[in-house]
Order: sequence, then C-alpha cells, then structure tokens
Amino acid sequence: PLGQSTTAVGRLADVAPTAVGGSLAPALGAFAVVYGVPVMGFALLWLALSAALVVRALRRGMPFSLGWWAFTFPIGTCVTGAEALAHRTGPVAFQWLAVGLFALLVTAWVTVFAGTVRGLIGGALLAGPQAPRPGTARTR
Repeated sequence: PLGQSTTAVGRLADVAPTAVGGSLAPALGAFAVVYGVPVMGFALLWLALSAALVVRALRRGMPFSLGWWAFTFPIGTCVTGAEALAHRTGPVAFQWLAVGLFALLVTAWVTVFAGTVRGLIGGALLAGPQAPRPGTARTR
C-alpha cells in the first residue's frame, strides 16, 4: 500500500496540468516528491522487516500455501512507486531501485509459481483441512 500511494500521487501530479491547470500543477508535482520520498523510505523499511520475518518463519518450518501469493502485491506496488519517483525526480538511484525491486518481484513470482505447481502436482494444495489429532489440544 505504501508503494501504491506513491504511485498514485506521482500519477496525479502527471495529469495535474490538464486536470487543474497550470497554476496548481507545479505544487502538486512538488507534493508528489515531498510525499513520495519518505513514504518510499518507509516502504523499503517495511520490505526489509517483512523479509526478515519471512526468513525466520521459513527457518521454523512455515509450509507453502496459496497465501504466499500475497507477498507479490506489496513488492509490485513498491516497483511502481519507485518508478513514479524516478519519473518525477530523475535521479538514476530511483531508476535502479525500481529495477532492483522489479527483479525481486520476478523472483517472488517465480518462487510462488513453482511452489503452486509443486503443490498442485503433489496434491497438497487440493487437500482439505485435517482435523486436529487427539491429544494435541489442551483441554480441561
């Protein structure tokens, strides 16, 4: 969501000259940068923290599920947000950030797609939920 709001503000600034006229358009362009840069910083912090939590969960045995597809959306919005900042500001750093995030997005897509195919072929994704085994729940 952080990347998507950066994308939205950038695109609104792009159409501002047509939508609101010449006098307000430069202010909206400046707002897109003043808003987008710190929000993209928070998005990158969120990405780093969530990646660390996912790695920890994988080390503890988190199994694959279709819920893993949810990992791809936030990365995709960060890609579009970085691209909007690159378009609006021009520094090569934002362009490379967008390219790097896109590479991460493609990696996530390939990983999740492969897990989905493995789960479908093996039948794990099509199996219904299992009842808890006796003695696993604490009861009194």
